[in-house]
Amino acid sequence: MRYGSAGYVLTALADFLMPRECLVCGRELLVHEKHICTPCLEEMPLTYFWKDADNPMGKKFNALVQRENEQSGGAVYEQYSYAAALFHYRTGTGYEELTKALKYHSDMAAGRFFAAMLGRRIASSPLFCDVSAVVPVPLHWTRSLSRGYNQAEVIAREVASCIGVPVYPRLLRRNRRTRTQTHLSGGDKVSNVKGAFTADTKALSGIAGRGVHLLLVDDVFTSGSTLLSCRKAVCSALDALGVKHGGVRISVATLGYVGGL
Repeated sequence: MRYGSAGYVLTALADFLMPRECLVCGRELLVHEKHICTPCLEEMPLTYFWKDADNPMGKKFNALVQRENEQSGGAVYEQYSYAAALFHYRTGTGYEELTKALKYHSDMAAGRFFAAMLGRRIASSPLFCDVSAVVPVPLHWTRSLSRGYNQAEVIAREVASCIGVPVYPRLLRRNRRTRTQTHLSGGDKVSNVKGAFTADTKALSGIAGRGVHLLLVDDVFTSGSTLLSCRKAVCSALDALGVKHGGVRISVATLGYVGGL
């Protein structure tokens, strides 16, 4: 924002009447700052996973896919799922507020701002250069009705816009209202979302084909069980369509990643 411009003056006036605060540290924001102050932005614990196919998030998610296949007795060839997150999510650091602002406080502007940060990095990555569609993790209709929006869809739309591909918010459907994953153990998380999603074969038929690269998007990656369940729903729909899902890459992206720095 150019100093002295009309936008600068209006923002300065608005800040005088109702000061904006950094989501991370609570410091009053300067006119040119949005949602996060410059020091906190410079110290943001970025993952850089978009630069590395063999990152911890990717290893964790692909291990889940492999174990799922082994347990089902299948020997299906699966393309490696690339995985990316914007920052390391650690409670008590203040950076967890970057996702909570959107999910719990309806801060759409902040959600779009940080989603665009993720989207620009994904757009710059050769790992995701062939993504053909972005698919958000859906909410159950009752939760979507009470909240008024789906935070994963807000993120997905920004990411899709940055990489220039369509977003399919209705490709996946949540069949039942699951418990929040936040306080569940690893095994309970898997059970909680097992079979919770189905994919719309009609919507999928329009984009499915050899060489397709789908990107599943959620707000935070913790155990990976929710994204795994979504992935399984897509694969089941591909099977129903007679499309060999070994020819379709299904990758994942989130704002936050719960794991070590």
